[in-house]
Amino acid sequence: MSLWTSLEPASTTVDPGGTATTRLRLRNTGDVVDEYRFKPVGTLAPWTSVEPATLRLYPGTTGTVELTFSPPRTPDAAAGPHPYGVQITPTEHPEATTVPEGTVTVTPFTEIRAELVPPTVRGRFRGRPRLAVDNLGNTKMTASVSGSDNGAQLSYDIRPSNVQIEPGRAAFVKTVLKPRQITWFGSAEDRPYTLGITRSGDPRLDVDGTYVQKSFLPGWLATLFGILIALALTFVMLWFSYAPQVRSLAQEKQVTAVASPLPEDTSSEEAEKAEEAAPTEPGEAAEPDVPAVPEDAGGSGESEAAAECAVHEDDGRLYCSNTADATGYEERSYDSAERGLLKTDFSWFECWGHGERTRSGDDIWYWTKLDNGSWGNIASSDLSTEENPVPGLDECK
Repeated sequence: MSLWTSLEPASTTVDPGGTATTRLRLRNTGDVVDEYRFKPVGTLAPWTSVEPATLRLYPGTTGTVELTFSPPRTPDAAAGPHPYGVQITPTEHPEATTVPEGTVTVTPFTEIRAELVPPTVRGRFRGRPRLAVDNLGNTKMTASVSGSDNGAQLSYDIRPSNVQIEPGRAAFVKTVLKPRQITWFGSAEDRPYTLGITRSGDPRLDVDGTYVQKSFLPGWLATLFGILIALALTFVMLWFSYAPQVRSLAQEKQVTAVASPLPEDTSSEEAEKAEEAAPTEPGEAAEPDVPAVPEDAGGSGESEAAAECAVHEDDGRLYCSNTADATGYEERSYDSAERGLLKTDFSWFECWGHGERTRSGDDIWYWTKLDNGSWGNIASSDLSTEENPVPGLDECK
C-alpha cells in the first residue's frame, strides 16, 4: 500500500442538532503523484461531510481533510455510539482503496408531543377522548398518564396508564371520562380537565381538554313537559269552572199519603179545543196528539203539590217538579228555536222523545204546554226525575 492514514481523534461525541469535527491525515508513500477521493460510509454517512472532497499529493508529502458530523435533532439520529469510516480511493491505483474507521457517539435528547383527539367531547354519562403521545426524542420513552380537574367533578379510566414508546413512534391512550353527578334538566355544562404525562426526572407535560356534560333530558323536552303540565292544569280548572251544575228538586216521599189534586176529566170536545189552541205556524215541527187539557192550565200544576214525579192513571200525564224558568224548544235540541218558559216549579208533561244529549247525560226530552200557551220540548235535565224516561209515560208519536 502506498498510503498512510490517521484519524485525530478516532472517537468523538456530538449533540443532535450540533456538529463535531475530526481530522484525517494521510501521506503518499508511493513514488508517483496521486489524487485521492474521499467518501464517508456508515450510519452517519448522510450527516457527514468531507472537506476537501479530493486531495492531490506528491510522493512523500502529507495532507489533511476535515470530517464534520451534523446529526439532526430528530429520532433518526439514535442515541449511542455509531461506527463510521472514510473510503479513500487513489486515482492511479483504484484497487488500493482503504477505509480508516472511527466512532461517533450521539448524545440522547428527549422531546414529547401530546394531543387530545378530539379536544372537546360531549355526553350525558361519559366521554371517550384519546390522547396521542409522540416520542420525538432519540431514546425509548417510558411515561405514566393521569387525569385531574377542578372540584373532582370527573372520574378517569385511562388505558394504558403507563406507556413505552420507541423513538419516532406514537402511542394512543384511551380515556373514559364519567361525571360524578348526573344533570337531569337544564343546559349543557363545560367540565375542563387535564391529562398529565409524567417521566422520571422530567417536568410533567399537561394537555387540557373539555368535557361538555349534557342534561339527561334535552332542554326542549323539559320545556315541552312544562307546557303539557300547564295545559293539563288549565284544562282541569276550566272543566270544574264550566261543568254544569245539576240541582235536584226531588223530595223524599212522605210516610203519610197526601192526596194530590187531579185535573177534572175533560170531554172530547174540550180536548179538540186544546189541540186547536196549539200553534200551527208554517215550518213548525209536527206535534203529537195529546190528551185534553184545560185552556188556563198553561202546562203548569199547583206549586203546593207534592214535589214527586209520577204518572197519573187518570190522564196518563207526568206530574213532576221542574227547574223554574225552564226553556221549551221547538225541536229536541238546544240549538232549535225557543217556544217559551215554564215559570212554575211543578208542571205536567204529555209524553217523551229522543233528541240531543241533555246536560244530565241522556237524550230524553219531555213535551208540555208552556206558560205562554205554546207547546215545547223540555230537557230531562230540567226535571227532578230519578229515571229517564219515566216509566209509564207514553213516547211521543
